Amino acid sequence: MFKGSGSQGDLNGFLDAGSHMTGELYFEDTFRIDGKFTGTVVSDGDLIVGERGDVEGEIKVCRIYVSGTVRGALRASERVEITAVGKVLADVYTPSLTIDDGAHFEGRCSMERAGAQPGDAGNKKVAQMPLGKRVKRGS
Repeated sequence: MFKGSGSQGDLNGFLDAGSHMTGELYFEDTFRIDGKFTGTVVSDGDLIVGERGDVEGEIKVCRIYVSGTVRGALRASERVEITAVGKVLADVYTPSLTIDDGAHFEGRCSMERAGAQPGDAGNKKVAQMPLGKRVKRGS
């Protein structure tokens, strides 16, 4: 499921294909959606959107694995994975984004690390050279 991750949490819930739910969803560990969900999803756990899953709204989770369709705003504190059959039409905010060959992603992506300050380039120093000066070689 999540490449490179350790053991997965227990599945807390499941919205099966043919089901439609509207509202707010809160869960611990892992939740799988194969039906249609419209609204807000909030969790410190993992969200799995199966191939027949369709989620529209605001999502704030630790990690999300998308094989279905996600529309809206997506914020994952650790990771977003879009499989070859996944479709994300959303603005994505995450430190790690994986898009498999064949996946569809349409939107903006911001990949700031947790705790990073805007404009912080990892504390790298950049040398600046005044304009109009030439560097002499071999002097």
